[in-house]
Amino acid sequence: MKKYQVVGIGNAIVDVLSRADDSFLEHMSIEKGIMQLVEKDRAELLYAAMDDRVQAPGGSVANTLAGLGNLGLRTAFIGRVHDDALGHFYAASMAKDGTDFVNPPVTTGDLPTSRSMIFVSPDGERSMNTYLGISAELGPDDVDEAVAGDAELVFLEGYLFDKDKGKEAFIRTARACRRNGGKAGIAISDPFCVERHRDDFLTLIENELDYVIGNEAEIRSLYQMGDLDADLAAVAAICPLVVCTRSGDGVSILRDGVRTDVSVTTVIPVDATGAGDQFAAGFLYGLAKGSDMKTAGRMGCVCAGEVIGHMGPRPEANLTALFRDAGLL
Repeated sequence: MKKYQVVGIGNAIVDVLSRADDSFLEHMSIEKGIMQLVEKDRAELLYAAMDDRVQAPGGSVANTLAGLGNLGLRTAFIGRVHDDALGHFYAASMAKDGTDFVNPPVTTGDLPTSRSMIFVSPDGERSMNTYLGISAELGPDDVDEAVAGDAELVFLEGYLFDKDKGKEAFIRTARACRRNGGKAGIAISDPFCVERHRDDFLTLIENELDYVIGNEAEIRSLYQMGDLDADLAAVAAICPLVVCTRSGDGVSILRDGVRTDVSVTTVIPVDATGAGDQFAAGFLYGLAKGSDMKTAGRMGCVCAGEVIGHMGPRPEANLTALFRDAGLL
């Protein structure tokens, strides 16, 4: 038995959340509904403008691991924090959620722990303004191959693709896992990441990965064929398992050429932050447990449904109990 069922690698970011209406977003020149990278001065300005701030450990893949920890899986996270207050808060929070934070805080340099200012609109849409800080420096030297090799699944965060050393860290992680019989996959993270690194994304997916998870916009961005079914088929031709979340239209899964569609009940979210991350948690739980694709997809939808019902990107309810209530266990 491997030490870890899932090991993730990604940005270790402290999320700072606040409510804001559209007029505030316009006044502050914040583009609604997307993630924007900001520099330190802009980060400090936005932080100062936030009312009733809520602080929580974040980062896409780290959020997914928190969901998996809630579900009782053995998990670890590969990421960088600085030896500062936010860095220690982050590492302690991951441990509290049941995930081993395997990299010690960095004591050299002047890059602080990463943080993201997230403005949540009345319609639940989130506008993320992320200062990457020390996370942007994550590279292959931060990857302990013994950790990645002792995982049944590894899960990579597409946001890290903006630097070559992040890509190198991905490849090292995926190869260590697969060399020891595990499976490696990625959360595409953002269509703009694909726009910047499409060829590298496709090369990684085809040559290094066993599964891909993305929303409709992210899946469409890979091949740009103008038709979701065609885009799904194209990705499935180079990767054995492709999972596409389509918001209120449900989830489409292609595994070894077999398509499974999972429907969802449309609800108005309190806060959409973390919906995709927690869908991934539920789906990966099903994958780790050997569930069929329909069950794994439904597990993902249950986790996403829980997190959009409250502020913050991580589950508050007992997800195992929710699975039982839904007849999934």
